[in-house]
Amino acid sequence: MTHDQERAWLIARLKQESPMYKRIQVPADEQGQKDMLRSLLNIRMPSPVSREFLEVQDAYFRREAILKGIVDEKTLTPCASDPRLYIWQGDITRLKADAIVNAANSGMTGCYTPLHNCIDNCIHSAAGIRLRLECARQMERQGHDEPTGQAKITPGYCLPAKHVLHTVGPIVDYGELKDEHRRLLRSSYESCLELAAQKELESVAFCCISTGVFMFPAEAAAKTAVTTVREFLDSHPDGSVKRVIFNVFSDRDKAIYDRLLN
Repeated sequence: MTHDQERAWLIARLKQESPMYKRIQVPADEQGQKDMLRSLLNIRMPSPVSREFLEVQDAYFRREAILKGIVDEKTLTPCASDPRLYIWQGDITRLKADAIVNAANSGMTGCYTPLHNCIDNCIHSAAGIRLRLECARQMERQGHDEPTGQAKITPGYCLPAKHVLHTVGPIVDYGELKDEHRRLLRSSYESCLELAAQKELESVAFCCISTGVFMFPAEAAAKTAVTTVREFLDSHPDGSVKRVIFNVFSDRDKAIYDRLLN
């Protein structure tokens, strides 16, 4: 199959899963079809799929990753103040590292809102259907929602990154930042780094945990992130984690990390 044929095949198979999808017209344009495929995957509850579906999906999404442009973390320039730390602005799903960090919700199976622009949705959309299935298996074994400040690890599946570290950051209601929020955010960073060290991963790319819909003030979050990461690396000089990337998307966040590190 060509790349376009793979996309059409995946859409057709997903539409067959529910009678309510039968009347939905498939857009004629490429971007419309991509949005439809992503939407159908976003709303799909975790349930098994055929080996054939996974083979076509994996081929499609790995080609999509190449088309977006894969960025190898080993080509990045370290920060002026600390050669162990890096700042990279861009789409974290393009980054080839041992692990990228997902700012998850307490359900831990991704964002179900079609085309939502949160990092949880973006990572699950780029990784493919197996990421939600694995997260659901882990949560079923656990038997309760994920506590704030802890971390879980999964394969990266169709992402360039080998693994995804999932953590639930604190929610700052109405922007009223408290010491407990800072403690829980610190715990999210520490939990991810400790899990990465246990799995002998060398590079970890952090998103700006909790600064989106969870409303943690960006500058305070960045200060907590930088301090926590530095203290962890200082206390584990012979540990496996050698490189930490602070992934930012907005110019505002880039400027904040530049002030802190460059």
